[in-house]
Amino acid sequence: MELKNNIRKLRFLNGEITQEQLADALEVSRQTIHSIESGKFNPSVKLALQIAKYFRSSVEEIFYFEEE
Repeated sequence: MELKNNIRKLRFLNGEITQEQLADALEVSRQTIHSIESGKFNPSVKLALQIAKYFRSSVEEIFYFEEE
């Protein structure tokens, strides 16, 4: 199974927030956000919870498994 996410979709649904703006709010690099969105990096539990809090969503609404 592969971990997927809805971060890009949520950024655009919440005022077209850039990767840089999200990264600044979460105190991580833009590259970290890009890597998570593209599936190259899985966030820590702490970062996943911070992302969920930022978007006022549950972790399950943002991250999900997809069968290969």
